[in-house]
Amino acid sequence: MKKYLFATLIFFALTSFTQPSVKIALLKYNGGGDWYANLETSLPNLIKFCNQNLGTAIDPEQAIVEAGSPEIFNYPFVHMTGHGNWVLSQQEADNLRNYLIAGGFLHIDDNYGLDPYVRPQMKKVFPELDCVELPFSHPVYHQKYDFADGLPKIHEHDAKPPQGFGWIYKGRLVAFYSFECDLGDGWEDYEVHKDSPELHAKALKMGANLIQYAFNEQEN
Repeated sequence: MKKYLFATLIFFALTSFTQPSVKIALLKYNGGGDWYANLETSLPNLIKFCNQNLGTAIDPEQAIVEAGSPEIFNYPFVHMTGHGNWVLSQQEADNLRNYLIAGGFLHIDDNYGLDPYVRPQMKKVFPELDCVELPFSHPVYHQKYDFADGLPKIHEHDAKPPQGFGWIYKGRLVAFYSFECDLGDGWEDYEVHKDSPELHAKALKMGANLIQYAFNEQEN
């Protein structure tokens, strides 16, 4: 039933030509990390880009949701970012698991400092799954925009190449983790990080691929 709900939401997001019909959300989490790091312009800019270039009808106003809330099932795509600690209670882990199994999609974006917490907390969500690096051939890199070499490098952290990881449940990518990349920072307004137009465009295009992949999977 919940998976049907996601499919219905996506149908209206892709076919509505009047009022926006679906929202995507930013994850608010516990543990002291700055979940609000890119609060003002990041997701709103991505939403605008997707509506203009993918033909979606996503509400321009992002939602904010917690992992343990039943409201998370209202959002087919949830984005998470930050620099610091992330802690899931068992109830939150169970609810997030149910959300992802039901057809939801989580994008975790390390804003530099989140990495030590990602795998341990996701192990609470999917104890039976490993976090795996996705090959460059994975469909997430080949939606409307083609990224033959995987994730674009938006911001420099530790002079490491960007990597895209994922958790795959019964053949479906349910959560994508962008590391050493900083997609969310790349979505921000120019004044925030003063990224070049080329980097800004790459970040938005990869973000659009994530949205399109998540929506397409939920339709199936």
